[in-house]
Amino acid sequence: MTDTVHILIDRADGALQRLIGLVERRGFHIDAMTMAPEGSALAVALTVRGRDVGRSIDNLGLQIDRLVGARRISNDATFRAEAA
Repeated sequence: MTDTVHILIDRADGALQRLIGLVERRGFHIDAMTMAPEGSALAVALTVRGRDVGRSIDNLGLQIDRLVGARRISNDATFRAEAA
């Protein structure tokens, strides 16, 4: 099963690489990724699926929330980024 996570991430050196690394280390595959500028940040939509059934999208979201320079907006397809 795939889920889409919507994130606002700072445009800092290595920020996107840290986000991708976190997703992979937490046991998820990235099936699709879209990005769009959102003021001084990037709006990123990641379509992910767990490597096995034990992977929780909620736990991944909590880890993303703890990542410096990133802020999860939602876990659903009705994403609408608002300027922070």
